[in-house]
Amino acid sequence: MPDEINLQILAEVRRLADAMERLAGPPPAINDWNAADCFVWVPANLKLSPVKRPNRVALSLIRGVDHVRDILHENTLRFAEGFAANNVLLWGARGMGKSSLVKAVHEDVRVQSGVSIKLIEVHREDIASLPGLLDILKESGQRAIVFCDDLSFDHDDTAYKSLKAALDGGIEGRPDNVLFYATSNRRHLLPRHMMENEQSTAINPSEAVEEKVSLSDRFGLWLGFHKCSQDDYLTMIDGYAEHFDLGLTREVLHHEALEWATTRGGRSGRVAWQYIQDAAGRLRKPLDRG
Repeated sequence: MPDEINLQILAEVRRLADAMERLAGPPPAINDWNAADCFVWVPANLKLSPVKRPNRVALSLIRGVDHVRDILHENTLRFAEGFAANNVLLWGARGMGKSSLVKAVHEDVRVQSGVSIKLIEVHREDIASLPGLLDILKESGQRAIVFCDDLSFDHDDTAYKSLKAALDGGIEGRPDNVLFYATSNRRHLLPRHMMENEQSTAINPSEAVEEKVSLSDRFGLWLGFHKCSQDDYLTMIDGYAEHFDLGLTREVLHHEALEWATTRGGRSGRVAWQYIQDAAGRLRKPLDRG
């Protein structure tokens, strides 16, 4: 009889232990920094998931944004070499190559400097988990760019406060081996009606607006991307066509590209790339984006 009771107690203890393990969640992952140069942050188990084949184009293929390209490249190179650099917000017209430029500059600087600088993408919905990522990066000593693509915040969204603290706030501040790069269609990251609502309901309206705008202020560099002119658009088309050796005459190439832009309702780097994909497909030409 006592043995039976002991077995029941042991089974109950094991059941409780299993329940506690489930509540605790999966154990933290062991991150391998040598697995890749680009990673995606998975906060559920504090894992940096390696990206073996990043979706990027060569820096030489990004045309029409030479000024902001050079500023971003210089900032990134200084950071790779261990010198002071700024967090960067790339904002402006959609489809103008903001995220493509970040990935291309990272690769170009990594090769040029010989420094194993890492690019870590954080999804918009995981912003609140940034403190955990910063702890991992600080302990690792790896130089890393934390990248958030298409960053913006909606009404009643308080995650921007976590980002503010991670950028420059907190008692420790941002680790010296970490930079933040973000892309957004909005210069101030928050919708205008959200700031206006805060202003109308606040005891001191100006203070409410200042808190919202101060998020963008945490980025030392603001790089603006504007809708491209027809000349810039055709320059992009010519660059792609030459690189991939499409074999079309300049007259035919420009005629088709402008017609394609008309059907898409505007000109941008994304529209140029979509036309090149269509033309290459029709001509049975392979596209090696690297």
